[in-house]
Amino acid sequence: MTRGRELELMHRATGFATLALVTLAPLLIVVAAADPLGRGGFATWLADGMGLTGRSARVLTEIFNPPRKVVGTTSVWGGLALAVFGVALGGSVQNGYERVWRLPPGPWHRVWRQALWLAVLTAYLYQEVRTRTLLYGPERITLSAATGVLFFWWGQRFLLGGQVRWRDLLPGAVATMVGLVGLRIFSYYVFTPLIVDNAISYGTVGVVLVVESWLIGVGFVVYGGALFGHWLLTHHGFLHLGHRQHEEGRERVGVR
Repeated sequence: MTRGRELELMHRATGFATLALVTLAPLLIVVAAADPLGRGGFATWLADGMGLTGRSARVLTEIFNPPRKVVGTTSVWGGLALAVFGVALGGSVQNGYERVWRLPPGPWHRVWRQALWLAVLTAYLYQEVRTRTLLYGPERITLSAATGVLFFWWGQRFLLGGQVRWRDLLPGAVATMVGLVGLRIFSYYVFTPLIVDNAISYGTVGVVLVVESWLIGVGFVVYGGALFGHWLLTHHGFLHLGHRQHEEGRERVGVR
């Protein structure tokens, strides 16, 4: 609880949701619209992540799926601008991981790491939707869980610039994926009927509020999973001795 307050977990989760909706979503919409396979676009990505089916998925598709001409009306500069703004999300996640591990902020020239992380995130979401139509049941669950753990494991290591060992980061990656599975189950039972009700009562704004609430949950899990992994390693004797001594030294001199 103390580390969660220090990290300002809910505040960071809210910031994550805002950045994801304002900066990442437009970029993903353009990427999805340019997809030559054209199997549903951004709304399919979102519905798949939230575990939506039936009428709720159709409502989401009507709101978030743009016409294919969006690619033709988006200039090269516009696409670059979307990518630059999308990097802000990577910067926010990197800063959160640095706070979890009590590491100093990375230098500004590491922004290329945030850009590459964003590109890999887009590819990860893309394959998640593609496997939805190719694999079913245990095969898809296994593949989705494996790729999710690999992405969050690599993502922590990459954004932290290799300052934390691979084996120390694995528990956080597993915890993040377990949290996302739990969030998906919660979304299926709670957000699925809520989207339809909000669409009837409040229109588009009501649906966007539900999506924003889900994104806050995603942000909470992303940061909370890494924090839980750090707590597990610290309190159960698995954290690398050198890194633990480094943290204790920073605490003695009052460095956060």
